[in-house]
Amino acid sequence: MLTVRQAALDDLGQITEIYNDAIKKTTATFDTEPKTLEEQEEWFTNHDAKHPVMTAEQDGIIVGWASLSEWSDRCAYSDTAEISLYVKEKHRGKGIGKELMKAIIQEGQKIGLHTVIARIADGNDISIELCKSFGFQHIGTIREVGKKFGKLLDVHLMQLIF
Repeated sequence: MLTVRQAALDDLGQITEIYNDAIKKTTATFDTEPKTLEEQEEWFTNHDAKHPVMTAEQDGIIVGWASLSEWSDRCAYSDTAEISLYVKEKHRGKGIGKELMKAIIQEGQKIGLHTVIARIADGNDISIELCKSFGFQHIGTIREVGKKFGKLLDVHLMQLIF
């Protein structure tokens, strides 16, 4: 059984493990060096009631997580957040991403966000389709802004307005 819930500090080791695996193997993040637990603790404490982190747990193991992060520290952007979502490699394709997306979007609506932005690297078609299925619209592409695995990558911007 899958349980989607607010993340706790005790989940951070497993959240970091999932993120570090994505850093090493995918273009889902443009981080190139694995994060330490201390770095992730700082990231986690920068999330608040308006910028939640949620986990998907199955049989006591965190199999995915999603977050809404501050889009900008400028006041005018206070009702805008950026979404991140990661699923453990062997658990992909089982609907976990959809459950996390549904939960984090509902949380964003509940806390009064106006818009959520997704930045998705070229080649992550599954992420693009997931966003589209929840009503995100493609709003532009930034060409060749990231380099990972020796390749320059475009980033697609998608937006959901509540």
